[in-house]
Amino acid sequence: MCIKNATFGILLIKLLLSLHLRGGDGATKPCDIGTKMKDFSLSCQDSVSCTFSFEVEQLLSVEDHDGDAGNSSNERDTRPYDLFLMMGLKPSFLELKREKRKASKGYTGIAIRPGMVLLKNYLSINDQVMIVNKCRNLGLGEGGFYQPGFQNGRSLHLKMMCLGKNWDCETHQYGETRPFDGSMPPKIPVEFNQFVENAIEESQSLLATNSKKTKGRDGIPFMSPDICIVNFYTSTGRLRLHQDKDESQKSIMKGLPIVSFSIGDSAEFLYGDQRDDDKAEMVVLESGDVLLFGGESRNVFHGVRSILKGTAPKALLQETSLRQGRLNLTFRKY
Repeated sequence: MCIKNATFGILLIKLLLSLHLRGGDGATKPCDIGTKMKDFSLSCQDSVSCTFSFEVEQLLSVEDHDGDAGNSSNERDTRPYDLFLMMGLKPSFLELKREKRKASKGYTGIAIRPGMVLLKNYLSINDQVMIVNKCRNLGLGEGGFYQPGFQNGRSLHLKMMCLGKNWDCETHQYGETRPFDGSMPPKIPVEFNQFVENAIEESQSLLATNSKKTKGRDGIPFMSPDICIVNFYTSTGRLRLHQDKDESQKSIMKGLPIVSFSIGDSAEFLYGDQRDDDKAEMVVLESGDVLLFGGESRNVFHGVRSILKGTAPKALLQETSLRQGRLNLTFRKY
């Protein structure tokens, strides 16, 4: 049967999708759509050959937007959020060669401002694959990814999971359990902590060369994190300028750094001394980049203006089924 009307094809796909999501009693039921509908295709051979192909991510675009401020429901979405959705990509030989060439050059350290360092290309593709897989597994378990929101129905433009301690976006306080469901945050994987400590040491080494010029103002104190907030931004995700100031006064006064890992699609990252987008500076954080801000820059305002769709390394997507978007891990010491 040949379906030449694209509108009819889309309606048929939506009908089939709804059957996956609802049981006979009309109640919404969880299902593993990622394995049932990787790709839905209608093909025919006639005088005209027509093919409609839709990836599940397009069909579930509502999940890409449920972090927007327009979310009017006061009920928190407690369904597990799976970082994986897309089928593994098969990048071209040239794309893989280009990415391997970039990885072979190693990382580059950049002192952005006193107490703020960017380690470009610090995490290898293998490191990123390991981090993504661990986050995905933790995110599907107790205390995993959820849609953070407020009592007035507004939601943050991201999915969130806390490791070590829970951070409540409504009270801006840390706790041992997540208030709305009582779940305990998973522990921070040992490998993650090792990456953080190594990155701090590399940054300290880089800034040591500038210490005479800046009279020590460049310094970043060492710390071993006990908190990690994992955020996943879809293609529409963003985060307004804010300060990370909910840790203990002792931690903040010491200038213990925030260490941020970027994986997946690139992000336009804003930072500045005021909560003003127009006055903020911007740097693009790519997959594998590590950003640190502590010492004099510990209370810098920062946020995410936009996600640059389709910029994730092809080799990363080949090894994982990571959704389109950016995975961001921020480590800190309470």
